Amino acid sequence: MEHPCHSCRQTIEDGLPFCQHCGAPQIRVVTVEPLLASESGAAEGQSPRDLDAFHTTQHVSKVASAIAWSNALPACALAAAIAAALMALGLMVPFLAVVGTGFLAVGFYRRRNPGVPIKAGAGARLGAVSGLLCFGMSAVLELALAIFHKGALLRDKMFEAMQQAASRTTDPQAVAMLDYLKSPAGMAVMIVFVLIFAFVAFVVLSSLGGALGGIVLGRANRR
Repeated sequence: MEHPCHSCRQTIEDGLPFCQHCGAPQIRVVTVEPLLASESGAAEGQSPRDLDAFHTTQHVSKVASAIAWSNALPACALAAAIAAALMALGLMVPFLAVVGTGFLAVGFYRRRNPGVPIKAGAGARLGAVSGLLCFGMSAVLELALAIFHKGALLRDKMFEAMQQAASRTTDPQAVAMLDYLKSPAGMAVMIVFVLIFAFVAFVVLSSLGGALGGIVLGRANRR
């Protein structure tokens, strides 16, 4: 069998590595262009409908992770107000109220956006915002109650607790610390420490409640 040389077009026999007339190599490497994503998916057995479903799933996932804060902030504020009022009135344990703040924020947000799915991550963000708002509202309510109603009673209870703790210890350093906490400067330090601890606790617990709300309400939405 013979074939023409790709360089000089002279006829040469098959199997020769070089042309006898011009010396051009006869072994050529053919490169294959990479397939597009749609073509590669179809080559692997995925139909265009499967690819459309895949892109739709990705779009839904992005929508679930995105939060419309214009609707989320009112929902978080309402949940925070309910929890702060329940704690101020003594109708609910603070731990449950703070966790419920995040859960309620997710529920109220779903009512304002019924067609938008919510996952655990988005629920945790809603819970964190509602916990921050709840902390601010609770701090204002507690400050108002302390000033107008039970400020002296709370101070007396704190002093009584510190005196009992001082009577139970003989450590000079512990006694000195308790005496310092009784002073105005010590009271200010203790209040700042309590506020920082409460702030972190509110945000963390409400985030957990929001994540739980995203999981539970997400399951209910899939049903």
